Amino acid sequence: MAKKKLYRPNVAAIIVAHDYPKTTKIMIAERSDIRGIWQFPQGGIDKGERSEEALLRELEEEIGTDKVEVIAKYPKWISYEFPEHVGKRMKPYIGQKQRYYLVRLKKKAVIKLDTKHPEFIDHKFVELDDLFEHLSHFKKPVYKKVIKYFKKEGLL
Repeated sequence: MAKKKLYRPNVAAIIVAHDYPKTTKIMIAERSDIRGIWQFPQGGIDKGERSEEALLRELEEEIGTDKVEVIAKYPKWISYEFPEHVGKRMKPYIGQKQRYYLVRLKKKAVIKLDTKHPEFIDHKFVELDDLFEHLSHFKKPVYKKVIKYFKKEGLL
């Protein structure tokens, strides 16, 4: 009998600056465990937790604030498989199924990366046109799909 492939339930945030929609600068963060790898904040969904609850909890845990306004969510779950070097650390999961949210950082929100368990060492807001020059290679196809959808919807 074939073994069932397990995907970790996860949420991810595409965070636009507080002056959105005037600008469409998007926040990315550099991982603390793999220098030079930039990505969107994301994290697992706990058992019994709704995806939007997980989103706010993960933002607080990863960037020190949950002071965001949800603008939209990607309408489907998106799955991807981990590359071999990542998959070894994530057993029994072979990848993640993610729910993506487009959120605006509130004006007085302060990003603090020195959280209890720091996952990032730096962050920056980049122009939408420059976004893919900075992001992790194995997540790019998923990121491109989500960004394309939000652009088509007139949100980016």
